[in-house]
Amino acid sequence: MSSTEPKNNVEAKKKGGKIVLIICIVIILALIGVVIYLLTNKDGEEQGRRNVVVNEDNVDEIIEQMQDSDRVADGYYEMTMNSTWYFENGTAASENAYVENTVTNTNAVYFDVVRSDTEETIFESPVIPVGSHMEEITLDKALDAGTYDCVLIYHLMDEEYENEVSTVRVSLTIVIEN
Repeated sequence: MSSTEPKNNVEAKKKGGKIVLIICIVIILALIGVVIYLLTNKDGEEQGRRNVVVNEDNVDEIIEQMQDSDRVADGYYEMTMNSTWYFENGTAASENAYVENTVTNTNAVYFDVVRSDTEETIFESPVIPVGSHMEEITLDKALDAGTYDCVLIYHLMDEEYENEVSTVRVSLTIVIEN
């Protein structure tokens, strides 16, 4: 046996170890790249879907876009609500505010009411199970007399009430009479 055989064996093992190490580094970098791409792409898609307020002027267009879209939400819901809420004063319960999560829906919802001019959240609802409704709503923030353009943001929850599945924004007018 020559003394070069063990030396060649050791050199071959070192080369093999370096190759395995390089392959592992390339795989890790590729995985990091895929994760970054998916996170960035998801944020981009989410930004494209956000900030769409549904109102009487664009409801048909939004419905058409949803029907033409390849994306199907994990759940859906039908909204039943008043589009103008009247309050005797800024701290009183509404005379007519009504929001229902109809029995035809598949998931619970909750909603936030946000002023359009200041983006201040003036009401946060509890979770509304399927088939339930809210009425006689009192705002979390007292408002002075006047008319306020707002956005009601529905948040569709998963079956365990742990994660938000989707959101929909709907125009809402709040009238404080005194």
